[in-house]
Amino acid sequence: MNSNIIYEIAVWLVPLVIAIVFHEVAHGLVARKLGDTTAERKGRLSLNPIRHIDPFGTLVLPMLLAISHAPVFGWAKPVPVNYRRLNNPRRDMVLVALAGPGMNLLLALVGTAILSVTIMASGGAQAGATAFVAANALNFVLINIFLAVFNLLPVPPFDGGHVVEGLLPRPLATRFRKVGRYSLLVLVALLLVLPAISPRADVVGRIVSPIVEQVTRLLLGIFGLQLR
Repeated sequence: MNSNIIYEIAVWLVPLVIAIVFHEVAHGLVARKLGDTTAERKGRLSLNPIRHIDPFGTLVLPMLLAISHAPVFGWAKPVPVNYRRLNNPRRDMVLVALAGPGMNLLLALVGTAILSVTIMASGGAQAGATAFVAANALNFVLINIFLAVFNLLPVPPFDGGHVVEGLLPRPLATRFRKVGRYSLLVLVALLLVLPAISPRADVVGRIVSPIVEQVTRLLLGIFGLQLR
């Protein structure tokens, strides 16, 4: 493994792990606040990445994407939430689901601030450690915004699917929930099958990525930065 590959993994994998760990912990914290302590009892409110790592989704897939210079994303083990224990299950389901993407947007804001400070401190001359920090900060922003937007897709197993389920009338919500049984197939279809069938069916490329770019430009613009 050459130094360029190691560098690519370092500036993508570290921001990704932080982003998805905070995403999952946010779900658990809001669930606890709203009456369900399942995540807390199972030790999943920890920021220790080991408690959240999914070997494939957190490590293998992101490293392969980084090496191939493809858009990097991944996932952690979902934080367990027992919606029946929430104070108001249907309403609180929506709030718990939105907590993850909301945390990612907050982290993206923090990452943009770090990027801005790093650039100002270096006088715009990025080299060595400064370049490494700036690359991590920018990737941290991109990853968090991507995770927020991608997870809001209104289909199971994404957070957006839980939002839809919580808003639908009960009979329709029950039917919609059954789609979650095929969550892996949904993921494969969105990421691999549909783009292969037709560019027009590429949900990530045609819907998610443009939104990510616009939100990124907006956040960077707040700090006087531009997306190259």
